[in-house]
Amino acid sequence: MQTNDQMSAASAPGTGDLIKGARANPARFREQLAEYSLVLIFIVMFLAMSLSVDHFFSLENMLGLALSVSQIGMVACTMMFCLAARDFDLSVGSTVAFAGVLCAMVLNATGSALLAVTVAVGAGCAIGFVNGAVIAYLKINPLITTLATMEIVRGLAFIVSHGQAVGVSSEGFIAFGSLTFFGVSLPIWVTLVCFIVFGVMLNNTVYGRNTLAIGGNPEASRLAGINVDLVRVTIFLVQGAVTALAGVILASRITSGQPNAGEGFELNVISACVLGGVSLLGGRASISGVVVGVLIMGTVENVMNLMNIDAFYQYLVRGAILLAAVLLDQLKNRGDRG
Repeated sequence: MQTNDQMSAASAPGTGDLIKGARANPARFREQLAEYSLVLIFIVMFLAMSLSVDHFFSLENMLGLALSVSQIGMVACTMMFCLAARDFDLSVGSTVAFAGVLCAMVLNATGSALLAVTVAVGAGCAIGFVNGAVIAYLKINPLITTLATMEIVRGLAFIVSHGQAVGVSSEGFIAFGSLTFFGVSLPIWVTLVCFIVFGVMLNNTVYGRNTLAIGGNPEASRLAGINVDLVRVTIFLVQGAVTALAGVILASRITSGQPNAGEGFELNVISACVLGGVSLLGGRASISGVVVGVLIMGTVENVMNLMNIDAFYQYLVRGAILLAAVLLDQLKNRGDRG
């Protein structure tokens, strides 16, 4: 027979399990709520805008919204990797401008759209490689490095174009940015492909796992055999290529290479990524979060345009979104440490 003490001892684990289960459920609920909070916010915001803003939910406006965020979406895919590895790139806006100008100049000089696009994307790769090499091998702070290349590349765009827009007369190149498949513009399709490709790379490849590992703990990753410097250079090189492609598509859409294009572009891209849950401290990123972050940024700007809100106030709203994104990132990091 069991004594009363033995019976109490035997029942103690069951009581403890119940208490743990009761505590675990709210914690798990809060964790899931935090994970999907951004999606819920977007759904609520989208429904509210659809009901309150005229023409917002029209097919024409939806396609226009998707087109307006296509360049940001493309570059956000690669910026996601950059931020996840504890780096960031302020030169993407200048790269967009320089790639567009260079593509237009080569196209006008040679008449070959393929050569022009190849040269522009190659220049983007070179810019990305320089950024990555300086940061990884020379150990220069990413802020200083990319701030310097931002100014240098923007300066090159103005120098080679003499400060003027470089017009494009090639009908084939102009058609590149206005092609549609099943009623959807080519830039939107390119962005969707980027979301899929980089999402698979992040979640299902060694490259993605190494990126997150480096962002989580660079020194531990190095000791584990990961070539940290090579991965960082590769991330910047890929970012340069995709950013240049975005610049080429933009030049095709506006039929010219503009040396002042992409001003403030880097802040919009970083805001979308951070808003989408990519940590500024590295080690955390998701492609679904980036997609929602891009859509929130685009939706807010689209609604402000539909409501004819002055551009000056739009600066305030974009700044507030960036600040809110950073605050959310800080709260998430504190919750993880807690």
